[in-house]
Amino acid sequence: MMTRVARCSALAWTAFLVMSVGCEAARSAPPPAAKVAVDPNGPREVAILAGGCFWGMEKVMREAPGVVSIEVGYAGGTSTKVSYDDVSEGDTGHAESVRIVFDPHQISYADLLTHWYFRGHDPTTLNRQNNDVGTQYRSEIFATSDAQRATAEAVKARVEQSGKWKRPIVTQIAPATTWVRAEEEHQDYLIKHPNGYNDHWLRPFDF
Repeated sequence: MMTRVARCSALAWTAFLVMSVGCEAARSAPPPAAKVAVDPNGPREVAILAGGCFWGMEKVMREAPGVVSIEVGYAGGTSTKVSYDDVSEGDTGHAESVRIVFDPHQISYADLLTHWYFRGHDPTTLNRQNNDVGTQYRSEIFATSDAQRATAEAVKARVEQSGKWKRPIVTQIAPATTWVRAEEEHQDYLIKHPNGYNDHWLRPFDF
C-alpha cells in the first residue's frame, strides 16, 4: 500500500488497509461519454505524466478519447532499477507516473493536457496530492519531444491564466528520460479494486 503522510483518521486508515477503501469521500461524476473506437492502424504518440498516486491518475486518464493503452510506472529519476518501495522513500528522484499511448488524430496532446490532465489532479500543490506527500507525488509533465515541451508550456500558461485553479500552478515540465514500468499489482489497480484508494477525479470546470 501507499506510504502516506497526513493521512485520514487512524480508523479510516485501518479500514483502508483492511478493506482497500479510500480515505477520500466518494464523488459523483458525470457518466463517461461514449468513446470512439481507436483506429488500430492510426498514428501513435506517447505522453508521460505525473500527478500524485498513479492509481487515480491512471483511472482518470484512461477515460480520455483516443487512448490506446495506459500503464503506471516511475519517471524522472536516473536509475532504471527501482521498485515501488524504493520510490516510496522519496529519495530516488522518480515520480509515480502514467505512460499513455494515444492516437493524435482522435485527441491532440494539447487537449489531453488541457481537458484531462489539468482537470484530473490538483496542479497547485507542491510535492503533494491530497493525502499523498513527497516528491514522488509531484505534478510533472515529461515531454517526449521539443514539440511536446512547447505545447506543455503553452497549456500550462493557459491554465494559469484561466484562474480556475485559485493558486499558482506548480507543475514542472522536463524532458522524458527514464521510464520504469511499475509492478503488475499496480497496473489497472482501480479496475482490480473498484473501491480502492483514489484521490483523483475530473473537475467540473474546464479551460
